[in-house]
Amino acid sequence: MGLLIDGQWHDKWYDTKESGGAFKRQESTFRNWVTADGSPGPTGEGGFEAEAGRYHLYISHACPWAHRTMVFRALKKLEPLIDVSVVHPDMLGQGWTFSTDFDGATGDQQFGLPFARDVYTRAVADFTGRVTVPILWDKKRGTIVSNESSEIIRMMNSAFNGITGNTDDYWPAELRSDIETINERIYKTVNNGVYKSGFATTQEAYDAAVHPLFETLDWIEDILTRNRYLMGDRITEADWRLFTTLVRFDCVYHQHFKCNRKRIVDYPNLWAYTRELYQWEGVAGTVHLDHIVRHYHYSHDTINPNRVIPINPVIDWNAPHNRS
Repeated sequence: MGLLIDGQWHDKWYDTKESGGAFKRQESTFRNWVTADGSPGPTGEGGFEAEAGRYHLYISHACPWAHRTMVFRALKKLEPLIDVSVVHPDMLGQGWTFSTDFDGATGDQQFGLPFARDVYTRAVADFTGRVTVPILWDKKRGTIVSNESSEIIRMMNSAFNGITGNTDDYWPAELRSDIETINERIYKTVNNGVYKSGFATTQEAYDAAVHPLFETLDWIEDILTRNRYLMGDRITEADWRLFTTLVRFDCVYHQHFKCNRKRIVDYPNLWAYTRELYQWEGVAGTVHLDHIVRHYHYSHDTINPNRVIPINPVIDWNAPHNRS
């Protein structure tokens, strides 16, 4: 994954030398919000009112962060309101591209641009930073609203309710404090923990990431012996944020990122819970394992320089979960 510096592309991977071999993720840059009436959200500026057809979403089917937004787009019935462009699963010297020679890669449906970085420089000509997905684009103002997935899903959770009539709430006010607490641990040790394990370039950095990862998975397994979902009997954004990591774990993170103490299928409750979320109405259609497997094994030269694609386990995602 390269980056833009003053609007110019540089094919430069993360430098772990100064961090003792540890992977450090860059914070998202665009932090505006879509709200029902265009008023400012918790961060950024206002003026982004919820309207049908106004916003366009750029995603990768391979990326768990972008996948979150596709899950919420399905859960909240936003498909008719927010259209989508899907990048090619290979992320090589040019970063995310809009090549279409892979099934499901759509090209840039808005501008016909060749690279995802061109969307960034269309918004800010001299942009400096990593070119990541998801990207939520405002057609009316001609700019990027947000590239922070955790905030985009909260916009989707409520901003468009008045248009769709879908009032399902995955960020309920009475649970927000508890959701924030569990999100923080899961983000640090699981969502980002698999990356910190996989991209570590020293034994010390790997050990510091992989042990907390499995401590948290064990902790979640224990929670799910008593609760149907992370917050009890109500499904929330905490579950969906976790799901996009779990669905990738056995076919990618277990092997490719050396997260191999256990597989998700080795956790009885966690595996049944993952199947339940996969089988939730609309969710299975957001999972594209062909993009996931191709991207991780083909795009990381430092981990798989010969780009050999493994055959991967056969997983029955539709087996009864019996979580009810």
